[in-house]
Amino acid sequence: MSGRETIAPYAPCFTRPLDQVAADLESYAQLLVKWQAVQNLVSRETLGEVWSRHFADSLQVLKLLKEGDRAFLDLGSGGGLPALPLAIALKSPNHHFTLIEPNGRKVSFLRAVARELGLIVTVEGRRSDQVDSRETPAPDVITSRALAALPTLCGWMKPFFAPKTRAILHKGREHGEELMEAATHWDYDVVVTSSDIDPSGVLLTLSNLRAKSVS
Repeated sequence: MSGRETIAPYAPCFTRPLDQVAADLESYAQLLVKWQAVQNLVSRETLGEVWSRHFADSLQVLKLLKEGDRAFLDLGSGGGLPALPLAIALKSPNHHFTLIEPNGRKVSFLRAVARELGLIVTVEGRRSDQVDSRETPAPDVITSRALAALPTLCGWMKPFFAPKTRAILHKGREHGEELMEAATHWDYDVVVTSSDIDPSGVLLTLSNLRAKSVS
């Protein structure tokens, strides 16, 4: 299956034609391969499956977005997944992405991709706890993929949560255990959506995130 065919199921959610999105993703893929030689951006075992294992996996977030979602915040962006494929698919003046990544080389890569593809992306080269939430637009959507367990993620996300904010998080087979552990310290509403890509994976959509009160 070609890269274009791999992402075609998500084309109805794109803000521009499929061919344009595919061309930008191809440029992104080429940059991933080039930079991978000096910086571990994705697993070397999956680099040859970047369209199916990474791009399509990232783009399935599109199905869970709402009409008014405009501001996105990605934690631990690494090689740019899922944020950069989403920014490519939603490339328009109306959508803005803030990527938080403390690794200097990865920051350079993310900025190079954004510059080359003309994406409306801000890359913060700091840890999330070093970013003042007042410095970033209140996000409609927070994303994160393969960063940390849910209880830890909740702590990192909470400073950025506004009343309208939702988090859409890629999680694997242990998502049930993570949800139970997180629920000991956090209250939230959650919707679990099966992954299109990983038979054991899910997307967790969290809203109304708040710390449990200590009695």
